[in-house]
Amino acid sequence: MDSTLLAVIAIIAVALVFDYINGFHDAANSIATVVSTRVLTPGQAVLWAAFFNFAAAFLFGTAVAKTVGAGMVDLKVVTFTVIFSGLIGAIVWDLITWYFGLPTSSSHALFGGYAGAAVVKAGFGAIIVSGWTKTLIFIVVAPIVGLVVGWLLMSLSLNIFRNSTPRRVDGFFRRMQLVSAAAFSLMHGANDAQKTMGIISGALVTGGFLHMGPKGLPIPFWVELAAYTAIGLGTLSGGWRIIHTMGSKITRLQPIGGFAAETGAALAIFIATHFGVGISTTHTITGAIVGVGSTRRLSAVRWGVAGQIVWAWVLTIPAAALIGALCYELASFITGAA
Repeated sequence: MDSTLLAVIAIIAVALVFDYINGFHDAANSIATVVSTRVLTPGQAVLWAAFFNFAAAFLFGTAVAKTVGAGMVDLKVVTFTVIFSGLIGAIVWDLITWYFGLPTSSSHALFGGYAGAAVVKAGFGAIIVSGWTKTLIFIVVAPIVGLVVGWLLMSLSLNIFRNSTPRRVDGFFRRMQLVSAAAFSLMHGANDAQKTMGIISGALVTGGFLHMGPKGLPIPFWVELAAYTAIGLGTLSGGWRIIHTMGSKITRLQPIGGFAAETGAALAIFIATHFGVGISTTHTITGAIVGVGSTRRLSAVRWGVAGQIVWAWVLTIPAAALIGALCYELASFITGAA
C-alpha cells in the first residue's frame, strides 16, 4: 500500500480517537446538569446526549470545520508529522485533565497541540492570525455569554413562576430540561465534531486526496459521519470524574437551574457555530452554571472550584502546544521526517 495513503489512514484513526476522547472528556458538558438534578439517570443521560451529538450531523453546516482545518494553521507548511503531533498533544492533555476531574476544553487542547507542532516545524509564520483572533476572543466571550444568558433565564423563570408551588415548578422544568439537554447536546456535537472534521480534511489535502476549492476546504460527507459517530460513542462512555465536578462541585442545581444553564450555553454555542468559530463548550456551560448559581447569592457558587477550573483553562492552550511541540521533535527524530 502507498506510504502516503497509510499515513493518511493513520492520521484519520488518531483523529477519530481524539474525537472519541473529546466526547468522553466532554460528556459532562452535555449531561452533568440533567444528572445532578435527577431528571435522568446517568445511563439515560448519556444515551440522550449521544443521540443528539450524532443528530447534529444532519442539521448544521461545516463552517467551524473549515476554520479549524485551514483557517488557523497554514496548510502549506502542514505535514503528517505536524498533524499527528498536534493530535497527540491534545489527547495527552485531555487525559491528564480527565484524571484530575478538571472540565477543560478539548477544543483548545486541539488548537494548542496543532499550533505547537506547526510552530516548531515552520516558526510563528505558520499561524494564521485572523483564525486565532476569533478563537482567543471567544475564550473570554463564550463563558461570559453563557453566564449572562444563564443568569437572565434563571431570573426570568423565577419571576414568572414566583406564585407557583415548588412541585409544579419542579415538574414543569423536569420536562423542559429534556429539551434543553437535547439542545445543548446538539450544539456540543455541531461545534466539537467539526474540529475533528477539519483536521481529517486537512490531512486529506496534505496527502493530495482532496484539493482546496473556491469555497475553501472541502469536507466530505463520510468525514462528517465518522466524526459525529466518534464523538457520540465517546459521550456514550461518559467521563464521570468531570461530571461530578460540573454537576455538584460548582453549585447545587435544581431542574429550573439546569434548564437555564443548558439553554444559555446552547444559545451561545449556536451563535459561535453559525459564524464558524470553534469555541469551548466546556467554558460555555461552566459560565452558564456559575450564572445560574449567582441568582441565589454569590456564595452559592464555590468560587475556589471555579478558580481551579479557570487556571486549567488558561493553561490548556500553552500546555497542549508544548506537548505537541515535544511530540513533533520526538517524531521527527525517530522517523527522520518533517
